[in-house]
Amino acid sequence: MTKRTLLGMLTPSSNTILEPVTAAMLSGVPDVTAHFGRFRVTEISLRDAALGQFDDEPILAACDLLADARVNTIVWNGTSSGWLGLQRDRDLCAAITKRTGIAATTSVLALAEIFRATGVTRYGLVTPYLDEIQSRILPNFEREGFACAAERHLGDRGNFSFSEYGAETIAGMIRDVARARPQAITVFCTNLRGAPLVESLEREIGIPIYDTVATAVWGSLRLAGVAPSRVVGWGRLFREVG
Repeated sequence: MTKRTLLGMLTPSSNTILEPVTAAMLSGVPDVTAHFGRFRVTEISLRDAALGQFDDEPILAACDLLADARVNTIVWNGTSSGWLGLQRDRDLCAAITKRTGIAATTSVLALAEIFRATGVTRYGLVTPYLDEIQSRILPNFEREGFACAAERHLGDRGNFSFSEYGAETIAGMIRDVARARPQAITVFCTNLRGAPLVESLEREIGIPIYDTVATAVWGSLRLAGVAPSRVVGWGRLFREVG
C-alpha cells in the first residue's frame, strides 16, 4: 500500500481562500493531502454572537468528522486566538487530542513557533479586521514576546468579504508595513490572498512574510513528521525554517 500523510484542517465556513491555496502548496508533495472540516464562522467582531462562533463544541464536532478520515494531524486553520488569546488555541489543541487521539496545532501557534525559531521580536501585521479586533491582537502578541513594529488593517467585519480583496490591496499593505523594517511580516487571516504574493514580495522587500495559511501547512507538516522544505515556491518559511 502507498504511504500517505493526511492533514486535517478546520476551516471557517465562509472561507474560500485557504482550501485552494493549501491544495496548491501541497501540489508538489503528492503523498501529502489536506482534508477539510467546516464550522460556522460568518463575522469577525467582538459582538457576543461573533465570539460565540469559536466555542469549543462546534469545533470539536468538526474534529470528530475529520477523525473518521484517519487524518494524521488536525490543524485549526484560523486566527481567532489573535484576539481571544493564544492560550485559547493551546487549550483547544489539548481538547482535540483528548477527544480524537490526534495531534493538533493551529496557524497562530505555528506562527508563534516560527517567530521564536527565527528570533523575531518585532513584526509587521497585515489583516482585514476591524479596529476592535486589531487592538486585541497587538497586546496578545506582546504578552507572547512579540512587539508590533507597524500594522495595517482594512476595517472589515467579513468573513466572506475578506476573500474579495485583490493582490494590489494586500501587497500595498505589506509594502507599507515593510517601511518600518520589522524582522518579519505576517499576513494574519486565512481568508486573504496573501500566500501567493509571498515569493515575489520577499524578493522585493527583503523581509520574510509569514502568511497564516502557510503557517498552518508548515505546522501540520512538522506535526506529521514531513519536512516542510518539500513545499517549493511558497516563500522563505518552507526553505529556511525546518
